[in-house]
Amino acid sequence: MIDRINIEEINRIAREAGSVVLEVYGTEFSVDVKEDKSPLTEADRRANAVIVAGLERLYPEIPVISEETRTVAYDERKDWDYFWLVDPLDGTKEFIKRNGEFTVNIALVRGQTPVLGVVYQPVGDHLYYASEGQGAWKSSNGEAPRRLFGGPHYLTKDAVTVVASRSHLTDEVRTFISDLEAQGKTVKFISAGSSLKLCLVAEGAADVYPRLGPTMEWDTGAAHAVALEAGHRVVEHSSGEPLLYNKENLLNPSFIVE
Repeated sequence: MIDRINIEEINRIAREAGSVVLEVYGTEFSVDVKEDKSPLTEADRRANAVIVAGLERLYPEIPVISEETRTVAYDERKDWDYFWLVDPLDGTKEFIKRNGEFTVNIALVRGQTPVLGVVYQPVGDHLYYASEGQGAWKSSNGEAPRRLFGGPHYLTKDAVTVVASRSHLTDEVRTFISDLEAQGKTVKFISAGSSLKLCLVAEGAADVYPRLGPTMEWDTGAAHAVALEAGHRVVEHSSGEPLLYNKENLLNPSFIVE
């Protein structure tokens, strides 16, 4: 299946979605509140329409789960071999703050593992993408893509750069940093919004991303694929086992990108 996916087509869909997001970004947009109290804008809706229509046109046989569309019952999806996992606007809070740290996320999941991912940051025109066995790549401002490679594990380093959420810095993350310092490590902290945190580890701008709070599968799937192909691991914080997808509950446990 994955051999039949043209990642350049997925990149193009992500860019198209990013364009409609920027159209709304430049206006005095309104903000609605969903049942789970999270914000929703016209940009979320328009980007979702672009992505879902594009995927269904190109690959009608592959089902889609998106943050902004109907949740599929577990009994229906538990036996899926492949599915698209979409967050049309990851980092809506950053979008509302107008700080540019929001992304369009499209992942292909096989079984319970992301095997293809595209993360597009419209502000700055940064595109991260990866497909199983084809490496992870970044292209900015139309420049030629450069391949992303994982560096040494953060625990082997004397100086560690930790990236965490701009909007969700928790006491658990502060404890994680304190524990590293207690081991004698020099810790630099950087903050970023949305799935960019996983991408910063993938490209070597950060060494580790501890997400010790709630996220949903669509928040992480695309960037997870990028991190894997760059040579990193995404593991559950409690068990150290790989973070899995298409669970009965689509809520992620706490995890570490290392």
